[in-house]
Amino acid sequence: MEEKDNMMSKEIIKIEDLKREFTMGNETVHALKGISFDIKEGEFVTIMGSSGSGKSTMLNILGCLDQPTSGIYEIDGVSVKDLSRNQLATIRNEKIGFIFQSYNLLARTSALENVELPLLYNSKVSTEERRKRAIKALEMVGLGDRMDHTPSQLSGGQQQRVAIARSLVNNPVMILADEATGNLDTRTSYEIMSLFQELNKQGITITFVTHEQDIATFSSRTIVLKDGNIIQDYKNHKVQSAEEQLAKLPKENH
Repeated sequence: MEEKDNMMSKEIIKIEDLKREFTMGNETVHALKGISFDIKEGEFVTIMGSSGSGKSTMLNILGCLDQPTSGIYEIDGVSVKDLSRNQLATIRNEKIGFIFQSYNLLARTSALENVELPLLYNSKVSTEERRKRAIKALEMVGLGDRMDHTPSQLSGGQQQRVAIARSLVNNPVMILADEATGNLDTRTSYEIMSLFQELNKQGITITFVTHEQDIATFSSRTIVLKDGNIIQDYKNHKVQSAEEQLAKLPKENH
């Protein structure tokens, strides 16, 4: 086991005394009140919190969509503090794979083309290479036989798989998921969590932002936010297998 620990010592995310304040009228809202944590390579972390906990603000900062008021945020060794909007966009595109609750797929576009999208902005990748990487990502999420389907020809769970493939195609240092099972029924949620667990086993670092308690049981660590502070940060010693939970669900009658 020791080797694994050495391997996991690389910090993907480093956050120190991070604050985010918003001015509303003549009032200052302290959305994040000076929080610190790091996420190491290969971790699967859930960030939990109800609305108003600072969770969405945290997500936006992690995703380089917003800048902290003060404190340190480093992703893969890069400090985001003084980056321009263009530099932030580059980091978002190259280092982070985003997955949203609403899939955000282009409607009249095939699964394959949806997955190729992040690479369109990457001048280093040829058309051929782009297609190859997109096919590989779709195969990783079990949709190798659905590449030509448009979102309307796919179920919600399959659409979310396309979104996951899209998030993988740039080989990001971290996948950042926002309520990624929020629109899915229990069975499909477990299928998607099972896929995340599979990807995590392959060494992919995952940060999963959610308010759903049971989703956290599938991750190896949970950070709980409340009123802009971290109130808990604990390792999950009994990680549930989503695949096992799936098998326990009553069989559907078709």
